[in-house]
Amino acid sequence: MLPRILGWIVVAATAAVALVLVWPQAFGLQNQWIATHVVALRGVAAVCGAIVAVVFALLAIPRRTRRFAVAMAVVFALFAGGNVAVLAVRGAGSVDAVGATPPDSVTVLAWNTLGEVPEASTIAGLALEEGADVVVLPETTDPLGEEVAIAMREGGSPMWVHTLAYDDIAKARSTTLLISPELGDYEVVSAEAPGPPGNTNTLPSVVADPVSGDGPRIVAVHAVAPIRWELRNWRSDLDWLAEQCTGENVIMAGDFNATVDHFAGRGVDGGDLGRCADAAVQARSAALGTWPADVPELLGSPIDHVLATPDWEVERFEVVGSLDDAGSDHRPVVSTLVRGSAG
Repeated sequence: MLPRILGWIVVAATAAVALVLVWPQAFGLQNQWIATHVVALRGVAAVCGAIVAVVFALLAIPRRTRRFAVAMAVVFALFAGGNVAVLAVRGAGSVDAVGATPPDSVTVLAWNTLGEVPEASTIAGLALEEGADVVVLPETTDPLGEEVAIAMREGGSPMWVHTLAYDDIAKARSTTLLISPELGDYEVVSAEAPGPPGNTNTLPSVVADPVSGDGPRIVAVHAVAPIRWELRNWRSDLDWLAEQCTGENVIMAGDFNATVDHFAGRGVDGGDLGRCADAAVQARSAALGTWPADVPELLGSPIDHVLATPDWEVERFEVVGSLDDAGSDHRPVVSTLVRGSAG
């Protein structure tokens, strides 16, 4: 009798943990240690859940362990199915623009270069091919940013370069933002020192406001990864980024080191992060992983984003999978946003 009671206690506890890990935001745990990493890799979680369910199903063959094993198999099957359902709702397709790009549009390219591993010609070639007006390059220093800009100018698309570096010790401590002169003149308003109230912790983000013209505020994002000793800084980074998108006419892009699950609780007025909505969610492409680049997209983590305030509509969004051999551990993301009637 006692073993049976203990068995059902184990089943109930496992089911409770599985429920929390499928949708931790329902319990306010999406930014806590274990749940943070499980929801970041929903595809992997689904595969692992399915494998464990099969193992328990095989253990159910002996009559003595049948009830317990069947119950555990059902729990893990539901865990796997729950993650698959979330991924299915978020979508795994790319939305491509049809016909000519509207004149009031902005195309944004974001690519974490892993400390400048891809060559400038590769980055510039992609930006030119996509018709990028804004290029966000976390882990990229000013010299490489200048090389990319020169290559783009030679390709017929000149760019202004804005770089913010916390130090020269590691290239990861630099973020570069390229902006087309067609959007007007910009100035960097984010602080050169790490931490709120003026910037993200550990790794720099670049906030650029228009000096002339009616271009959007542009935020080139690099939040720190949620490793154990950086969890507090990671949460602070997401809070700070949400604050950058509380006004009108804002576009944010880059490496957030967070999925839309982690944004939960930080949106206002229907936004995912501040007032900004995620372009991948709008395009039903939010299940496609951008990191690491050496695993299939559905098994990766969608931590690179393009977001914008409600006055921008998503015309196009794509996770670029054709450059997985370029050297970076991130896939580029590109989105074309069109100024809506509210803009």
